[in-house]
Amino acid sequence: MLIATPFTTVQSWWRKTFSVPTTDEVTTRYRDWRNRFLWQRLRLWLWLALICLLSFTLRDIYALFFPFAELQQLPEVLRTKRLVINATMLASIIIFFALHRTKLGRHRPDLLFLGSSWSISFASQLFATLSGFALPDTIGWSLLFLSQAVLMPVCWILHLLTQASVLIYFFGVNTALGLKTPIPDHPGIYNATFILYIFWFCIICDIGVYLYDRLQRSEFYARQELESAYQKLKVAEAKYRTIFENAVEGIFQSSPDGRYITANPALARIYGYSLAKEVTANFTDIQQLYVDPNRRAEFVRLMEKYGSVSEFESQIYRRDGSIVWISEKAYAVRDEKGKLLYYEGLIEDITQRKQTEEELRVFFHAVSHDLRNPVLGTLMVLKNLLNSGELETGNQGQEEVSSQSPNPNPQSLIPVSRSILERMIQSSDRQLNLINSLMEAHVSEVQGVVLQRQAVQLLTVVEAAIVDLEPLLAQNQAKLTNLVSADLPLVNADSTQLWRVFSNLIVNALKHNPPGLLLTINATRKDDKIYCTVSDNGMGISKQQSNRLFDLYFRGASIGNSVSLGLGLYLCKQIIHAHGGEIGVNSALDEGATFWFTLPIN
Repeated sequence: MLIATPFTTVQSWWRKTFSVPTTDEVTTRYRDWRNRFLWQRLRLWLWLALICLLSFTLRDIYALFFPFAELQQLPEVLRTKRLVINATMLASIIIFFALHRTKLGRHRPDLLFLGSSWSISFASQLFATLSGFALPDTIGWSLLFLSQAVLMPVCWILHLLTQASVLIYFFGVNTALGLKTPIPDHPGIYNATFILYIFWFCIICDIGVYLYDRLQRSEFYARQELESAYQKLKVAEAKYRTIFENAVEGIFQSSPDGRYITANPALARIYGYSLAKEVTANFTDIQQLYVDPNRRAEFVRLMEKYGSVSEFESQIYRRDGSIVWISEKAYAVRDEKGKLLYYEGLIEDITQRKQTEEELRVFFHAVSHDLRNPVLGTLMVLKNLLNSGELETGNQGQEEVSSQSPNPNPQSLIPVSRSILERMIQSSDRQLNLINSLMEAHVSEVQGVVLQRQAVQLLTVVEAAIVDLEPLLAQNQAKLTNLVSADLPLVNADSTQLWRVFSNLIVNALKHNPPGLLLTINATRKDDKIYCTVSDNGMGISKQQSNRLFDLYFRGASIGNSVSLGLGLYLCKQIIHAHGGEIGVNSALDEGATFWFTLPIN
């Protein structure tokens, strides 16, 4: 353990006092500023000291020819040697003027401060000591300390050091040598009035310097923080400006009376202008934009009622007179008293989406009327025939009817076996399911999956899916193990949609593997999500197929001649993403497959 010595203590104090580099960047910058300030003010102080000494020198020169009465009481040696002392101090000041311009003077103004102060304060003291008496230079010290405190009010330690050094010399050396003052009334150096005056004069100067230095430090730090905040604000403003200028959506601010205050280039393009300033200049009444003039009033009404609007869709006129669809998202900006200042928000051109929706409605109409309705009609006829009881059930019946009717009437019934009719019904069911899945896939692609969320226990959903698929499992001779626990946390989900996910994954596994498949369903908690898996020991899936398995219309190679369009897994992905989860598959050829997905915990 290192023990601090007086030398190490003084060394540490010296380093802290005289601008030792610090890891604190702001403190370092402040000390650099303080050094520059001290260097600049030191030059002014040197000029003042030079002029002050010249004035006293002129006095002494004048006194040689016309003696002043107040100077006649001084010792003879002081009256005759004052010019020498003044000349010495003037020479030292000139030397420090020269050093002030050097590299040393710029980097270490503290040393120039001490040196110039000591050259003035110690000149008279050394002269007095050599002359054999003590000289309490009250006027000289007062002028020196006061001028330094006024002109260089930083680094109070330097002021204290200049004061303490000359006072220590005065009392210490003169006491050691037993010297007396040349003042007849007060020959001793320990004069109570003089000591109190010098003590309080130095204390007042040092306190003033300390308070000014502290104030400057606080102000400097405040300026630095303000500058740093300003720089951050400039960076943030630049980022915002970049986003504002390059955004795809139109960004705006509009006044309550219907004028655009600000607009970005994207908004100008939506309205058919080339420059954003054209939008703010040309639209004095936003109501003119809307095809339906009541839309602006409705916008304002919703703002007043709710404070914001979302997906506020309207038709507007562009600059060239063409009509486009826009969607507005905006909110009302108010001051601290609740007064409405302006509206701020985004505008998106949804014309293409509207056209797509219209085309989709046409598509649905075509699918519904041209495909779905005929299949439904055929399916109803076939089921009615199957349930009528009037059909012959075998080839023998067909032959008998044929023999009894050698010349059949075209309008007479044509006998069909029950097995053929059942296959026709199954085919129609598959066609209807394909059409329904196709329509649902396109709806989810354009509009997204609509969820009816509630707190759901996952085990209940899984059990319902298993019960519904028991006939299919039995038909494929498959064995399913359910490891889902009832202790799992609830999930915020649509139970019907989750039922479809589990059902699709189970059916997908049965469809792509031979009979005798072993299936396992499991679910575990991982952080704030539920991790669900549907695993099988089947043929597995190649990595190439796994990468595209959830794409729309992708069909695996193992499906063969199946009429499936590959919509099941795509819909599973849409449903899970709508819940805020992820879905994927881990598999390899001949190693089975594990389909997994995650659900946020309620």
